[in-house]
Amino acid sequence: MTPPELGSWSPALSVSVVIPAHGGPHLDLTLAALAAQTYPGHLMEVLVVDDGSEPPIRLPEIRPDNTRLVRPSTGWGISNAVNAGANAADGEIIQRLDADMVTCREHIEALARWHHVTDYLVTIGMKQFVEAPPLTARQVAGAAHLGELFDLDAAVPSSTEATIAKTDGLRKSRNPYHVCTGPTFALPRDVFHATGGLDPNVLRGEDTEFAYRLAMQGVVFVPDPEARAVHLGLPAQHRDRERAVRAVEPYLAHRIPLRRDLRKDRGRRWLVPYVEVVLDVTDTSESVVRQAVSAALDGKLQDVAVTLVGPWSRLHDGRRSVLGDPCFELRLMRDLFAHDERVRLIDEAAPTPAPAPFRYRGPVDVPLHRVTLDRMIETVQKDLTGVLVVDLPDGRAARLERTSALARALLLTGPGDDLDEVIRETHGVRHVSPERYWPQPPERQPAPVTIPAAPGVTADAEAEQSSLFGRLKAALRPN
Repeated sequence: MTPPELGSWSPALSVSVVIPAHGGPHLDLTLAALAAQTYPGHLMEVLVVDDGSEPPIRLPEIRPDNTRLVRPSTGWGISNAVNAGANAADGEIIQRLDADMVTCREHIEALARWHHVTDYLVTIGMKQFVEAPPLTARQVAGAAHLGELFDLDAAVPSSTEATIAKTDGLRKSRNPYHVCTGPTFALPRDVFHATGGLDPNVLRGEDTEFAYRLAMQGVVFVPDPEARAVHLGLPAQHRDRERAVRAVEPYLAHRIPLRRDLRKDRGRRWLVPYVEVVLDVTDTSESVVRQAVSAALDGKLQDVAVTLVGPWSRLHDGRRSVLGDPCFELRLMRDLFAHDERVRLIDEAAPTPAPAPFRYRGPVDVPLHRVTLDRMIETVQKDLTGVLVVDLPDGRAARLERTSALARALLLTGPGDDLDEVIRETHGVRHVSPERYWPQPPERQPAPVTIPAAPGVTADAEAEQSSLFGRLKAALRPN
């Protein structure tokens, strides 16, 4: 993609700049810089979200023409404030900005120009940290360059800029969402809302958590070195790094499975699993499903959730014959797994497993080996393959899908298009033999042994007898 050159094009998309503020001692400088932007004024609005300031915020004299105050009626915190601003926004692009940042004159234009090229990007601005000098809003509004206002040679660089430089503008980054942590990024309003906005339950690291969910939606992160800004004051990590790191850990550990360094506690269960195992159990016996679920949850990789896809909506809780229930096997499975928080029952799998970063799909009658998931993820993480397909001996296949690749393909295709063909172009699809992933040959589970039914017993009741009698006989057999 090639964006238009700054100053040599005609923007068409409207931008809503959302600024959460609690007190906002430097808000006048932030708004003064926005008043001097090169982006057309009639296409830009600014929403200052007053996050419970005492006294309430009042807008300064120097500000963009279309500037509004938003005061949330409920909740508090940065996430809640950003969401309130985005909900009130009219622009087609949401620009996130902090109330203690001073942007260069081209900042909004630089980030917005990419969104005129395609509609699935998140653009990221650059920033440096400076101690706030004695400045007036009028000085900021009249400056042609940030260097006229601040000693940029003495500024503290952002670690995200170093990462962007080392990864060729994120082209070589394994997890580009990780640098979308600063308070200056822009994205389509539709993408913001489709992702669910920021999580108001996350009080530290809220931008990182949101950026991770954006990555699971398939977006492309694009940093623009022309979108420069300074942050007035040092970040919290410089003031109290140890406490800042500890404060953010529980939020990210539960919500960003790719942070494996935060999930080293053995035996833990996390809010968002690392892998979703999806098994179609339609017309499958309870014994086969039971073995498949046990294998999935008892592997070397424990950070797993299991989704059983079947016609669960057929089940009702009205009066019925317990033994003669035509949905006997399905109901038995539901009751077996109803209280296991790692297992969920749905009629149809979602298009992607977001926010889980990986999804496994395979035949329900070929149980996972203890090392299968661990080794499949190890393979795809080496080169960031989009889909890994294990070709099984009987002609069927098991596959591990990368959520971000699957979501990207959904953004780029229409109804009926072949998702794997698109993933092959964007991330790659690899076919492998099963030996490494099933050290013992993957074989179908044997069909359950049946016992002839007594006269008048239905086929479903016969299946129940076979399953129950087999377990009773095994339990009563002498040791």
